[in-house]
Amino acid sequence: MAKKLKLKTHRGAAKRFKRTKNGKFLRGSAFKQHILSSKTRKRKRGLRGTTTVAEVDAAKLARMLPYK
Repeated sequence: MAKKLKLKTHRGAAKRFKRTKNGKFLRGSAFKQHILSSKTRKRKRGLRGTTTVAEVDAAKLARMLPYK
């Protein structure tokens, strides 16, 4: 009987995304790394924390992170 192959985890994706208990993926907000002086306090506060990944991208992430 042939061995079942192990799937490799995409290491770049593993560092950037986290899976919730419900199976959805969390990601950090974009636009908060540099040029922050021109952004308002309110806008920067809104970019804190994490948000969920869009459903259209979730299938691709599931393939990249098979064991997460």
